[in-house]
Amino acid sequence: MRKNLPCNEQRPLWPLGIRLATFDAGIARPAHKMLKAAYSGGVGAVPCFSEWWENLTGDEEYEQELCVLAVDRDGVPAGLAQCWSSGFVKDLAVAEIWRRRTLGRSLLYEVFHRFTQRGLPHVDLKVHGDNLAALGLYRSLGMTVV
Repeated sequence: MRKNLPCNEQRPLWPLGIRLATFDAGIARPAHKMLKAAYSGGVGAVPCFSEWWENLTGDEEYEQELCVLAVDRDGVPAGLAQCWSSGFVKDLAVAEIWRRRTLGRSLLYEVFHRFTQRGLPHVDLKVHGDNLAALGLYRSLGMTVV
């Protein structure tokens, strides 16, 4: 799916108790754990930590600031939008306890803003056709199938 930029989307309105955090090696293991749990329902797969971390940080399109990490009051990862510099959202995941509380929407608003600031023409992502909740979210944000 694709979102054309620039867009006049609102800035993120983070759920109460959520803040952005720097994505780095210190938070990578808990973020990976949250990502694995989010994908455990069969809508994707995440390799073991060492393979995931090597693939992520070794990719030529990896940039730390394009991994948008939201954490709760205790610093526990609540949501992650892992993006490539080409304007692609590789992974979007929200911890189960934070779903349906605008966190996924807020993460995407932040992604759209960051890529708009970089002057990219659009943001793309892939989604399973049977993932109705994700499709509904993406469509509500003006994303279209390409």
